[in-house]
Amino acid sequence: MEKTIGELASHVGGKVFGDENVIISGVNGIVEAVKGDITFVANPKYMEFLTKTKASAIIVSPEIQFEEKPLIKVDNPYLAFAEILTLMTGTERNLFGISDGAHVHPDAKVDPVTAIYPLAYVGKGAEVKEGSVIYPGGYLGDGAVVGRDSTLYPNVTIMDRCIIGDRVIIHSGTVIGSDGFGFAHEGNKHVKIPQVGIVRIDDDVEIGSNCSIDRAAMGKTWIQRGVIMDNLIQIGHNVVVEEGSILIAQVGISGSSKIGKNVILSGQAGLVGHIKIGDGAMITAKAGISKDVRPGEVISGFPGMPHRKWLKTMGAVSKLPEMRKELERLKKEVDKLKGLVKTKDK
Repeated sequence: MEKTIGELASHVGGKVFGDENVIISGVNGIVEAVKGDITFVANPKYMEFLTKTKASAIIVSPEIQFEEKPLIKVDNPYLAFAEILTLMTGTERNLFGISDGAHVHPDAKVDPVTAIYPLAYVGKGAEVKEGSVIYPGGYLGDGAVVGRDSTLYPNVTIMDRCIIGDRVIIHSGTVIGSDGFGFAHEGNKHVKIPQVGIVRIDDDVEIGSNCSIDRAAMGKTWIQRGVIMDNLIQIGHNVVVEEGSILIAQVGISGSSKIGKNVILSGQAGLVGHIKIGDGAMITAKAGISKDVRPGEVISGFPGMPHRKWLKTMGAVSKLPEMRKELERLKKEVDKLKGLVKTKDK
């Protein structure tokens, strides 16, 4: 695909400084870019590459002054770069309908403008709406729904009655709607509690590979609009993750917890069940959270504590060997003084 700089600027709402008729045919990083590419600078440490890059145009923030190459000035260069990258590299999906090698139940409802690949399975009463794609090995259980323009990559499993919204992306190996981990106890016997709820995934969610989102015991496990999930994430039954939150690799959330809007859960953070994380909170990597977190708080460590307190605690931990030596020295001095006191008493 080829676009002029002017066309690209119009696409991202930017302003051109320089020749807007230069043709752009590729998108690349500032170091790797060659003639015909457009690149960007968002991080100050890359400013030195403005004069070194071979790119034909650069996306920058409004305050940047540079006359050697055409610029597109925008408030958020990284976002503009992402939008141009999507535009320049996007390919039309081949919505060929239902492959002869797929199994689609006669009672399923599949829009003709979809792509159901060989070895995909669509169960009784399931629905796949216009523009969606189910790749090989995809499983859509009885009564499940996939909305418009969604993509289920190979070996994605959507269990019975679960609901996937519009423009959802689910990467390979993820399971939506596996049974929640619910058991009653009778002596040493564990009695399974039927998990009869569903999972609901709202519009514009992206879920990484090899994630597991458990169906609710009753009601729904709910991933709301615009949530982004990395790979290898476990979400328990009846969890709610509200709009715009970000979950990074190997996060684990126990049942019935509620994650507020625009929360960040960093890698390997673990949450117990039945707690609430307030809007805009951040849980740092490997933190263990056992109680509610207030909106906007930053929590670190195990057990979780305010981030600044955790930094001080870790600073003290690093000094423990020296502190132990000092304590041993002081103990010897105290023992010596005690000995002198006893001698005087005699």
